[in-house]
Amino acid sequence: MEHYIVSARKYRPATFESVVGQRALTETLRNAIRQNHLAHAYLFCGPRGVGKTTCARIFAKTINCLNPTPDHDACNQCESCMAFNEQRSFNIHELDAASNNSVEDIRSLIQEVRIPPQIGKYSVYIIDEVHMLSAGAFNALLKTLEEPPSYAIFILATTEKHKVLPTILSRCQVYDFARITVADIIAHLQYVAQKEGITVSEEALNVVAQKADGGMRDALSIFDQLVAFCGNEITYAQAIEVLNVLDSEYYFRLVDMLRNADVSNALLLLNEVLGRGFDAGHFVTGFAQHLRDVLVAKDPATVQLLETSDAIRKRYAEQAESCEAAWIFRALDIVNTCDINYRTARNKRLTVELCLVKLTQLMANPAPVAQPQHAAPAPQSAKPVQQPAGAVVQPQPDKTVAAAQMPQRPQMPQMPSVPQMPAMPNIPSINIQPATAGNPAPAQTGQQTVQEENRPFTVDQFIDAWTGLRRIFADEPRLLAILNDHLPELTDPEHCTLTLANPWQKEVFKKVGKMAMDHVRKTLHNSKLQLTLKVAEYEMSNRAYTPEEKYKVLLAQNGELANLKSALALQLE
Repeated sequence: MEHYIVSARKYRPATFESVVGQRALTETLRNAIRQNHLAHAYLFCGPRGVGKTTCARIFAKTINCLNPTPDHDACNQCESCMAFNEQRSFNIHELDAASNNSVEDIRSLIQEVRIPPQIGKYSVYIIDEVHMLSAGAFNALLKTLEEPPSYAIFILATTEKHKVLPTILSRCQVYDFARITVADIIAHLQYVAQKEGITVSEEALNVVAQKADGGMRDALSIFDQLVAFCGNEITYAQAIEVLNVLDSEYYFRLVDMLRNADVSNALLLLNEVLGRGFDAGHFVTGFAQHLRDVLVAKDPATVQLLETSDAIRKRYAEQAESCEAAWIFRALDIVNTCDINYRTARNKRLTVELCLVKLTQLMANPAPVAQPQHAAPAPQSAKPVQQPAGAVVQPQPDKTVAAAQMPQRPQMPQMPSVPQMPAMPNIPSINIQPATAGNPAPAQTGQQTVQEENRPFTVDQFIDAWTGLRRIFADEPRLLAILNDHLPELTDPEHCTLTLANPWQKEVFKKVGKMAMDHVRKTLHNSKLQLTLKVAEYEMSNRAYTPEEKYKVLLAQNGELANLKSALALQLE
């Protein structure tokens, strides 16, 4: 059984001419070889599958060729080229930085740099995924990368240039690889299909190119997948089935339904798409892209922005003729808003269905067109006005005629009358106590004043008023702890005593004592209540600490302890 080789390896470019989609870059490298202007370090950066490592290998093979062609390409016949083709060349060294990213790996590479090439002129060191190197590995590479031996050339390849140290970038010639266009991918896939004897439609290749997203390696892998399923004949229907791609025909049909304000069929089409297993969010983003392509196809100057085949480009142009630009603008705005709201919506299907309903209403309620402003018609009659001699007589418009010509504004609906508020009852006057010898009358200021009332209160009311202080001083932990642990004692109806544990608590409470009592008095409606602070007194008892003191205490409790001490000759420690 013949060994199978995937298309990405079998049709890998072997010359600069066969590299797809990188014409400017390959010509620059060929000119550098032709003029013998070779740098000591290169950095190839760009998306995956666009030919970075391939160009590095072609470059290394070409500069080591012993008999280059007149176009300065490799001859593929000398010993160096044959060794490269058979993968036994000692002039080209490849290092995968993703798995060899330590300082020791770079030090081993630097030791190899000291050995000159045996065949050819240069030793080329290709470091793939160089952004994966650690900071220490980058620093170990710096000196050698800046001043390598005359026969050493470094080619660094990466998909994330922003992760490479600026000190490394400054020592390299940077080449930015571009994404391969859809047209180039389709052309190369047609070449591969012809070589393999496979019949494939251009629409199917367009699906493969769109799915590859600018990467030739991905496109060839997808192509092999289609061949494995379809055999030697690949159709568009088979391609979208294998790759699980939503058919663009759905979007063309949906635009026609929306233009006809056909809500029912638009919702049924969405249900069919969801029934086939496609996500509603992908349907929305795909439809937004479709509307963008329709808008681009309306103008011949922008139709080149469509990255698709000629047949599908013609289909977009046909639909663009039936759609006004204003309708496309409004539809794009609605779909874009739906795409934004879809990520946070709980009922995602309803969000998409509402979007379709709004789109169908665009034809039922088109955007108003601004009417040009016309000059007001001249009045039909004018009354002469007496002017001084020599003055130019200006006709004055007839106010009656002008008023008749003015458009009548619609009469605003009459606002309901506000109901009248019922009359408020009279506030009874407050009886003022007559002045006595012990209670003089208050000063008269034009308003009646009332003497402050000192109401009686119970013990429970007093405790509730004191507990309310905890809400006022909730942000002061030390004071709140005092209020939680201590409760004053009501000694008589106008006096209370608060006993604290130590003088420190007394000083803390003194700072807010007046504020606290004002709150309690206001709550109890009694201004005569007074507070006294005191510190608790504790009895100091004599405790035995030393061995002698403990012995005396025990001896006082039992006199026979002295005889025991003497009999056993015990000593106090």
